[in-house]
Amino acid sequence: MSIKLRLIIMNFLQFFVWGAWLITIANYWFGTMGWGATEFGAVFLTLGIASLFMPTLTGIIADKWVNAEVVYAVSHLLAGAAVACFPFINDPHTFFWVMLFAMSFYMPTIALTNTIAYNALNLAKLDVVKNFPPIRVWGTVGFIAAMWFTNLTGNKASENQFYISAIASLILGIYSFTLPKCPPKQKTDEKQSFIKLFGLEAFKLFGNYKMAVFFIFSMMLGASLQLTNMYGDRFLDHFKEIPKYSDSFIVKYSTIVMSVSQISETLFILTIPFFLKRFGIKKVMIFSMFAWVLRFAFFGIGGPEGFGLVLIITSMVVYGMAFDFFNISGSLFIETETDSKIRGSAQGLFMMMTNGFGTMIGALGSGIIIDKYFVLPDKTWDWHNIWLSFAAYAFVVAILFMILFKHKHNPEKIKNINH
Repeated sequence: MSIKLRLIIMNFLQFFVWGAWLITIANYWFGTMGWGATEFGAVFLTLGIASLFMPTLTGIIADKWVNAEVVYAVSHLLAGAAVACFPFINDPHTFFWVMLFAMSFYMPTIALTNTIAYNALNLAKLDVVKNFPPIRVWGTVGFIAAMWFTNLTGNKASENQFYISAIASLILGIYSFTLPKCPPKQKTDEKQSFIKLFGLEAFKLFGNYKMAVFFIFSMMLGASLQLTNMYGDRFLDHFKEIPKYSDSFIVKYSTIVMSVSQISETLFILTIPFFLKRFGIKKVMIFSMFAWVLRFAFFGIGGPEGFGLVLIITSMVVYGMAFDFFNISGSLFIETETDSKIRGSAQGLFMMMTNGFGTMIGALGSGIIIDKYFVLPDKTWDWHNIWLSFAAYAFVVAILFMILFKHKHNPEKIKNINH
């Protein structure tokens, strides 16, 4: 089996594990278990908490003491075991702690996947820049495949979605032990300060106005990133409560409809070089922010048939621009604006602000706001105003960013980036 195929299998399973439940857990949480929005927000909070410290800790272990593929394999086995326990939990508070355990071991594997792939390609003397992107795209394919599998097998509201994920984790964990060896790169006697060890030296960038504004808005936009993952499938599924739509396509195949977002994500990646060259990093970031406004607004005014269905599908397509344009242009902004000595730490800080603090704010804040303002007397949700309130938030963030973020487009800086 070629090394490319082996890495494709790893990437496919890496995100299949997540896609099996990430989009559909809301149906299980609210529809099957009948738990509340505040507690649901707290469960997604675990993604942010785990992203703050576990990737760094596992990275240190893989850099200093244990082969990366071993850390990766053990992490998947532990995360999968925790996910397999989800169906046996009968209260949301216990679910939070087990989910935190699962995410503490799953979230670091996203970065470790890249580390293992880069190492394997280098060992095979293959061009990483040329060969890695076609391999990585199979991760998105895996995520989509898991969503389709969960939906088509009738498990989008059942506990079986967790078993599907756990079985995939078990397979991936065992398979990972067969991957090319990726030994520690640092000598164990190589001493570093606490600040360097945990990549905290990048925090001094907050002393620069432009960088501080960028990181703060990364956090604010990060609050939007998981909202449709949290509530999107549940929103589409709620149309079954309206008799005339109970058997509609969008209800029966809500998860498949949601997967259009991931398909769009893979396609918009291809357009980024054109947009960056033509408009520059700041404008591409602004395009992303207004795409989030449209993402939420189209959900708010969309419906299960006719023009309403067109708006919902358009929302899925717009997601690709919303997600890709800020993540990639933001990463390139750091690449062009920071000193090479702290660039790795700065990229880590960017991820911490978006996937860490941003996710935590969005997850916990949305749950509290929905419970307080958008649960109707009959216990149904005011979906129209939920999505429009999210759109209003994204709109305010976009306008403030346009005003406060000062950055001049320099095509030469982008042209000189080699990866």
